[in-house]
Amino acid sequence: TAPQGGAGNQAYAALGPDYQPETERKELPPQFKRQLVDYQTTEPAGTIVVDTPNTYLYLVLGNGKAMRYGIGVGREGFTWTGVERVSRMAEWPDWHPPAEMIERQPYLPRFMAGGESNPMGARALYLGKTVYRIHGTNQPSTIGSFVSSGCIRLVNEDIEDLYRRVGVGTRVVVKPKASSGAVQTPPAGPQRPRAAGLPQVIR
Repeated sequence: TAPQGGAGNQAYAALGPDYQPETERKELPPQFKRQLVDYQTTEPAGTIVVDTPNTYLYLVLGNGKAMRYGIGVGREGFTWTGVERVSRMAEWPDWHPPAEMIERQPYLPRFMAGGESNPMGARALYLGKTVYRIHGTNQPSTIGSFVSSGCIRLVNEDIEDLYRRVGVGTRVVVKPKASSGAVQTPPAGPQRPRAAGLPQVIR
């Protein structure tokens, strides 16, 4: 159950269109619904594989099978490729827009408590020491799109399912988008220029 209170309707109303929670629930296209699929890989069971060009996330189950989820990924210039491990996990994470984002978008709240309307969604998996995360979203219609500033988003039901299946230390392999100029090594700090997309969390 999502926590109540915190930011309040006034804070949500102040959000720009990139962060506004969707009020009308649209059904995911069939290909982006969570499903068990055949999946051949050399990665061991328990590994998360992010297929950036096809906007899928696979949780390798072994024996040629994987659980596949539809995702939203980085927009042009903000995709990345590499191998990380889940370093921290959080339920209904709070949102702390960083100074760089507030400078560009001064209307953003300085803090937003976790909840269903929060851009971070229901769960967050933090990746190593990078600024990237796998997390939920308050905009499910963006699944299957190149919309974020490098983070990987799932609908809340799917990030909750993935969260139950993995733990801290889980290996995460992010495959590049073809000819995207993807960053090879994710930056370790918040100094990377950000575009309006997925929020950042300053820890």
